[in-house]
Amino acid sequence: MTLDWLKPAERLSALPPYVFARLDELKANARAQGIDLIDLGMGNPGGPTPAPVVEAAIAAISDESNHGYPPFEGTASFRTTITNWYHRRYGVTLDPKSEALPLMGSKEGLGHIAMAYIDPGDVVLVPTPSYPAHFRGPAIAGADIRTIPLKAENNWVIDFDDISAADAKAAKVLYFNYPNNPTGAVAPRDFFEKMVEFGRRHQILLIHDLCYAELAFEGYQPTSLLEIPGAKDISVEFHTLSKTYNMAGWRVGFVVGNRHIIQGLRTLKTNLDYGIFSALQTAAETALNLPDQYLEDVQQRYLERRDFLAKELGTLGWEVVKPKATMYLWVSCPPGVGASDFALLLLQKTGVVVTPGTAFGEGGEGYVRISLIEGCDRLKEAVDRLRQANIRYRQVPASV
Repeated sequence: MTLDWLKPAERLSALPPYVFARLDELKANARAQGIDLIDLGMGNPGGPTPAPVVEAAIAAISDESNHGYPPFEGTASFRTTITNWYHRRYGVTLDPKSEALPLMGSKEGLGHIAMAYIDPGDVVLVPTPSYPAHFRGPAIAGADIRTIPLKAENNWVIDFDDISAADAKAAKVLYFNYPNNPTGAVAPRDFFEKMVEFGRRHQILLIHDLCYAELAFEGYQPTSLLEIPGAKDISVEFHTLSKTYNMAGWRVGFVVGNRHIIQGLRTLKTNLDYGIFSALQTAAETALNLPDQYLEDVQQRYLERRDFLAKELGTLGWEVVKPKATMYLWVSCPPGVGASDFALLLLQKTGVVVTPGTAFGEGGEGYVRISLIEGCDRLKEAVDRLRQANIRYRQVPASV
C-alpha cells in the first residue's frame, strides 16, 4: 500500500539530499560489485576507542544504578569533568550546574539549538563551506539563511567585510567553526576577539563548533571562543568526543557557555529525549581525564598522515596546503572538473572515496575533502590507484 496522500512536512521537502547518505548508497553499490573501497570520505576515525574508556564503560554498564533514566541535564559528575577539562585546557571557568550540558553528539545539539532559538524567517548567518549541521539545523527551523563566503585567499577565515550591514543588523544567530571542517583552516585569536565584538555590537547569538580542538599540530593551540572576555554573554561552544577519542559511534558531546542559552536548549531537549545513557557519561569522563600523552600520540598519528598524503599527492601535481589542525585535507579539483563529478570519478575509477566540497554548501564547489582516517599504507595505495588510473591534477580521464 502506498501513501501518496501523505506528504512530509515542508521543512523536510526543503532540504536537499544529504550527501553523506548518498555516498553511503554509492559505497554499498560498489562493495556489492566486489570493489575494495578506500573510504576517505567521512570523518569517522579509524581504530578502537582507548582501552581505559571501554573498560570504564563495561564497569558502568554492569552497575545497575546506571540502568534507569539519566538526569535530563546529565550527571553531575560528567558536567564537573567537562568544566574541569575546560579550565585545564583553556583557563575558562564554568559553572557545572548551569553552563555545561551533555549531548548525544554535537550534531544533535547543533541542530536542536536551532530549533530552540530560531523562528521561521529569522536571519541566520552561516559560512560556506561549512559543516552541514550548521546550515541544515537552521533550515529545518525555517531560518532565512544568509551565507558568508569563505575564500582561499583569506585562508578560509571569515572576512567581516563580506557580511553586509543589512545582514548584520537583521541576524539573530551566527554559526562558525575553527579549526574548520571542511577546510582545515584555523583562525588567530584576534579573529575571535573581532567575532565577539561583532556579536555584541549587533546582538547576535554566536554558536561556535570546537569539534577539532585537540587535533592540532606542531605546537599550535586552537582558541576557545570562551577565552575571549565578554564571549560568554552572547555565545555557546560545542564539543565532541567523536574525533579525538575515537568515539564517533558512542554519540557523546557537550555544549558550554551562556547559562540562559543552555537552559533554552535543555528545555527543548527535555521534551525530546532523556539524555545520554549514564554508563556512557562515565566512559566519557574517563576519556576527558586521559593523560596528555594519549592526545600527543593522536596528534602525531594525524600529523604523519597529513604530511605523507600531501607529499604523495604532490607527485601527481596537486599542491596541498597542510592544515595546522583537523583530520582533513581540503584539495582543489582538477581544472574544469566539478566537485561531485570528481568525487564520483574517483569512486568509480579507483575505489577511493572522498567527499565533494558541495556537501558543505555552494562555497565548497571546486574542492574535495579527504579524511586522514586510514594509515599511511592505505593512503599510499589510494595514491597508487590514482596514478594507475592516470588521475593527475592536470590530466584526468573522461568522466564515467
